Amino acid sequence: DIVAVELALSEALSNAIRHGCGNDRTKNLQCSVACEDSGELMIVVRDPGKGFDRAAVADPLRAENTFKGSGRGIYLINQIMDELRFAEGGRELQMRKRRS
Repeated sequence: DIVAVELALSEALSNAIRHGCGNDRTKNLQCSVACEDSGELMIVVRDPGKGFDRAAVADPLRAENTFKGSGRGIYLINQIMDELRFAEGGRELQMRKRRS
């Protein structure tokens, strides 16, 4: 589970840097991690970007997207984490993982 959560966090941060900050080193993103007594992990990644429409994100499982070099981050996060929510128009990603 640790390696999987690291991958989900890496994808979330990568998306925030690339899309939310536009790879601009002068922009900041926020990441907070909380671990409950139950072992449940909550990670929130927030960027200063304009957000995005989740419905407009291409499905990486469709044939025409199979060989694209990117576009699988949200899909992977959704597969790894137990819960995935977007807030602030897509500028904030909330991920939750329960202890297995």
